[in-house]
Amino acid sequence: MALIVQKYGGTSVGDPDRIRNVAKRVLATQAEGHRVAVVVSAMSGETNTLVALAEDLGGSVPDPREFDVLVSTGEQKTIALLAMAIHGLGKSARSFTGAQMGMRTDTAHTRARIASIDASRILSVLDEGSVAVIAGFQGVDDGGNITTLGRGGSDTSAVAIAAAIGADVCEIFTDVDGVLTSDPRMVPAARKLERISYNEMIEMASLGAKVLQTRSVRFAARYGVPLHVRSSFKPDEGTWVVPEEEIMEGLFVSGVTYNRDEAKIRVRGVKDVPGVAARIFGPLSEAGIIVDVIIQNLAQDGTTDVTFTVQKGDYRRAIDIANEVGGLIGAVAIDADENIAKVSIVGLGMKDHAGVASRMFEVLAEKGINIQLISTSEIKVSVVIAESETEAAVTALHAAFIEVGAAEPVVEN
Repeated sequence: MALIVQKYGGTSVGDPDRIRNVAKRVLATQAEGHRVAVVVSAMSGETNTLVALAEDLGGSVPDPREFDVLVSTGEQKTIALLAMAIHGLGKSARSFTGAQMGMRTDTAHTRARIASIDASRILSVLDEGSVAVIAGFQGVDDGGNITTLGRGGSDTSAVAIAAAIGADVCEIFTDVDGVLTSDPRMVPAARKLERISYNEMIEMASLGAKVLQTRSVRFAARYGVPLHVRSSFKPDEGTWVVPEEEIMEGLFVSGVTYNRDEAKIRVRGVKDVPGVAARIFGPLSEAGIIVDVIIQNLAQDGTTDVTFTVQKGDYRRAIDIANEVGGLIGAVAIDADENIAKVSIVGLGMKDHAGVASRMFEVLAEKGINIQLISTSEIKVSVVIAESETEAAVTALHAAFIEVGAAEPVVEN
């Protein structure tokens, strides 16, 4: 008998029929002899509706505490409905908000971090033979204030609960079959991976893959929680996210991802002296703006260009800061471009095979795609290109690195 945490996203619980189907799936798992805790998101579209209400009445920046009180009601609605659906099928279930199940967080409203979980109430319900139905995305601080965990918070809630109760697995149910080698809407040849390492999944999630949120995978890696990404609508095996040592030899590039939600800013012609980078990026950090790719180019006249990318949502603020700082440090000009995309290849096998980056650049050159910026790590290579060339780049790289279908690389050491 296993102890299983299942997490269902908004699409999976989007209407009464789907909630009923989730109830049946949960009870089928329980009927196999397992103890089951279920973490759910708000019904599809519910959070957007609540956010729109907040912005209508509270302005573009509603009070953070009251915003959390409001948006947390979406999950509360779902847990009650799912518990009712399980009751309607003749079985026992008990619903819990984040506060009721003992999830304590810090006080950072709308982006809270989990501090601790008291698993005793969940385990007590499971020991009684009932299903514990838990609201994702939310907790409570030491002052009793409702907090929310931010983007992807329900995934993070599920993994944290799995770690707290010592679950054998955390199953993440989504509207796709598992973790795919690329976006199937762009690459019809994309295929499901049977297994992927935590580190690969972290890279893919941070680089644009939407199936899992980066924070939840980091949590799973830290506490050794096996993740199983599965379809809500099919009984098939999905993708297992596991430690690196459990990955057998396979594709040396596991996935091709893209992210269109970035913009590029260039601070031109600043003096190449110590402290310039700090003067540019310090104010961005203070404004809470996350900088991704950074490139510095030194000219022969002793000046340098500093180019970096930010999320499009931060683009206007970043431009304002860059213009202000640029005036203080004597920049010649500030250039910006919203029409870019970041395309990446990710894979554990890249650790052991030389020539992966050069092969990537060759593939893009063959398609006439110009590379604007390059960023690398041990298991990924990312390039910034024109947004209009995203599909051509992704399909070409997938064909070159994954559709070849061989465990051995297509490049030489």
